[in-house]
Amino acid sequence: MMKIEQINLYNLSIPFIHPFRFSNGELLSHTCLIVAVKSEGITGWGECPTFEQPYYTYETITTAIHILKDFLIPKLLGKNINSPTEIRELLGFVRGHNMAKSALDCAVWDVFAKQKNIPLSQLLGGVRDKVKVGVSVSLEKDIELLLARVGHYVYEGYQRIKLKISPQWGIKPLQAVREKYPDLMLMADANSAFTLDDLPLFQEMDKLNLVMIEQPLAYDDLLDHSYLQSSIKTPICLDESINSVHDTRLAIELKSAQVINLKISRVGGITNALEIHDLCQQAGIKLWCGGMLESGIGRATNLHIASLPNFVLPADISATNRYFEEDITNTPAQLNCADSTIDVPKNIGIGVEVVEEMIFKYQI
Repeated sequence: MMKIEQINLYNLSIPFIHPFRFSNGELLSHTCLIVAVKSEGITGWGECPTFEQPYYTYETITTAIHILKDFLIPKLLGKNINSPTEIRELLGFVRGHNMAKSALDCAVWDVFAKQKNIPLSQLLGGVRDKVKVGVSVSLEKDIELLLARVGHYVYEGYQRIKLKISPQWGIKPLQAVREKYPDLMLMADANSAFTLDDLPLFQEMDKLNLVMIEQPLAYDDLLDHSYLQSSIKTPICLDESINSVHDTRLAIELKSAQVINLKISRVGGITNALEIHDLCQQAGIKLWCGGMLESGIGRATNLHIASLPNFVLPADISATNRYFEEDITNTPAQLNCADSTIDVPKNIGIGVEVVEEMIFKYQI
């Protein structure tokens, strides 16, 4: 049991080494909310990695601060918690706002793991001590720049590359990378930028031997994805369309995808992620752990969830130096070049120590 005695909320902005471009815009820094849940001398950490603008979900930094400060945090303060799974029900009176909820849910899971003096992965039922990872490559101004960026990551040891794609460029970036790297694990991420009118384009992608096409159609769609999946050979992966256990059940029933990108923050926290993991495992839907450009707090949490057995495809949990010159934790995630993996943190809880000086340095 734990009693939630105090919760601190921090709004941070950590500069990226390179701008991150995708179909909806460009990011120069990782703006996020960090929560610290305190109980009997233990601090648990969680991250809300939503953006300043509502182009991934309707949540923004501003809305998340409001929901956390005025509704969710007051609901938890002073509560006695017997299990971290209770957080979902306690916060259920607020509809939606999964990323805000997730930060608190993850922080409480961190506290419970630290109370038991074990790594979070052990508490979750993880089965591996390192996670296969790939890297997400943003849109570039021309193909030559893109090939140079991909070449850099291949040289560093990443064995799976995800390319952001857009209607503006169509299939050209994928063709260029596939021609230069015929055996590379390659996937495309459309961020909902296409429609069924682009079916011929997706059928053309079947020739490129892609691992998957991530979220090609509307962010809230399952039906059209089902039709598209039945019309192409390449596996479709759902991202933005999966926000809950219910969405997952619908996608399985409609056969909307063969793969799901499971992001803890998007589905409302670890408790929901565990249930979705088990549903997909039973249905034969492959999982991989997506990223939201997180700091070391969210990155460590992702590594622990990705240690579960049905996360069978390389995760989007790149090394810290892929994004940041410096992080807010003292244990940067490092790529094992020989096998394109990152170690699951072995210390208790999420396994990384947060450096308070860095919190204050990047606090808004």
